[in-house]
Order: sequence, then C-alpha cells, then structure tokens
Amino acid sequence: MRDFSGEIAAFRQDRLSELTDARQRAALQLCCGIELSSALSAEPASTLALLKRLERAIERERLRGVNRHWSYDLNRHIALKQVRDRLKGVFPNQPARLSLRPRRIRSKRNAAPVGAAS
Repeated sequence: MRDFSGEIAAFRQDRLSELTDARQRAALQLCCGIELSSALSAEPASTLALLKRLERAIERERLRGVNRHWSYDLNRHIALKQVRDRLKGVFPNQPARLSLRPRRIRSKRNAAPVGAAS
C-alpha cells in the first residue's frame, strides 16, 4: 500500500505557497500598481526603485496601523513585507530596510552635556 503522508505534505506545502503568492500579488497590485512577475524579472536598477516605492507603501500602512485608521489591514501589511523580502532576494547584501531619506547625524558640538540644566 502507498504511503500518502508524503503526498499530503507536498500538497499542503504547494497550496500554502500558492496562497502566499496570491496574497502578495494582490497586495502589491492594489497598493503600488505593480505586477509581481514583472517586478521579479526586472533589471536591478528598476527593482531597486520598486523596492523604495514598496518601502514607502509599507511605511504608510504602518502609520495607518499606529493611528488605528479604519482602512488598516494587517494581512495587507504582512503581504507587503513578504513581497519586500522576496524582492530583497535579488539584493542579498542590501540592508534590511532601505533608507528613504538620509538620517541626521547629531554632532557632538550641538549635543547638550549630560546633567546640564536647560
């Protein structure tokens, strides 16, 4: 008699990966107007631009969640982050979060000394 447990596990894994892929495609299309298959097959320069656009969409979604906006959707937020991680596979040596704007570095001259009264 055949052992179906391996086939069942493979079927469940395939179904889960299809569901995850569909979620990511829908979130990317709705939030950014980008087709996932074209984003995955794009050249590196355009993929980097798409990643920056996706970072901004994730940031907007995060702000909706923080502000408890009625249109916030946790599943959309998760799907966008999964798409970002999937696209980041093209650039494994990039930092985890792309910088949308340079961070300000505080100079030691302008910093107030510890214990100083203002």
